[in-house]
Amino acid sequence: MRAVVRRRLSGWALGALLVFVAPLARAQTDPLPSWNDGAAKRAIVAFVKETTDKASPKFVAPEARIVTFDQDGTTWVEQPNYAEAMFAFDRVAIELDKHPRLKLVEPFKTIMSGNQAAIAKLTNEDLLKVAAALTHSGMTVDEFRKIVGDWLASAKHPRFKRPYTELVFQPMLEVMQYMRANGYKTYFATGGGQDFVREYAEKVYGIPPEQVIGSAADTSFGYTKDGRAVLTKTHKMLYVDDKAGKPIAIHQMIGRRPVAAFGNSVGDQQMLEYVQAGEGARLMVLVHHDDAAREYAYGPRSKVGTFTDALGAEAKKRDWVVISMKNDWKRIFAWE
Repeated sequence: MRAVVRRRLSGWALGALLVFVAPLARAQTDPLPSWNDGAAKRAIVAFVKETTDKASPKFVAPEARIVTFDQDGTTWVEQPNYAEAMFAFDRVAIELDKHPRLKLVEPFKTIMSGNQAAIAKLTNEDLLKVAAALTHSGMTVDEFRKIVGDWLASAKHPRFKRPYTELVFQPMLEVMQYMRANGYKTYFATGGGQDFVREYAEKVYGIPPEQVIGSAADTSFGYTKDGRAVLTKTHKMLYVDDKAGKPIAIHQMIGRRPVAAFGNSVGDQQMLEYVQAGEGARLMVLVHHDDAAREYAYGPRSKVGTFTDALGAEAKKRDWVVISMKNDWKRIFAWE
């Protein structure tokens, strides 16, 4: 009788153990746990498996495993405006005290008005003008790095009331980690300022500064009063890493054509086209913001992260993967 009871208890214990262990095992084997099982997730996983399997006709040599990610709108929140633009707006109020006449000149006049609707209509060229004229130039690269670090430590997003570095898309972090675990080298190819993004990219995304490609201003070499060599940021732009500028900057900075790329807007189209034009296995992905409840929903009319109907049609024609934030992601942020 005791033996029967022991056998029954052992069976129940084993069953109970399986109830807890089975989901854990699935979680450990799922490289993208924040994703719903759909076409987008399956395409990413299949691509990584096929390109890292030596027996696969789509195998990619380790040295060629390069993937580029846009940042704003692709890996973190970009509404109601880019984080770097919000940084620049905060700096404008400080800097205009030194240059009061600029308060009467656009786009500084609009920024100082506090009219959010008018500010939202500022173009990328306007934002670059602000950055070049006041907030990013005339200081050493070390001074700029400290100012950015201090701002990131204190600034909060107007809607989520959290630091911008907490507004990273958890599903995209998982993609980066998954690809790196399989021998891929992850790069940023962002329209944002190169020095701005380099300040936090390694800590937040695991992407070191030398793998950040962004819009860049020129620097000048000089010496401090005590004879130390320094680099000082200038007004002159070297290149804008957006649209056709992205593949050009990728070529200049990496020297290899990526085999995969992730973006979210018309500013990323040429990067995806450049990746697809290469030989062998290719993966081109666009993030579509269609979740107003958990994040934002925007498209053709948005000045920030514009996703036009033409871009959607192009993605369909070219067989690019389009991620629906609403349908493809179980959660968007790590803190959800």
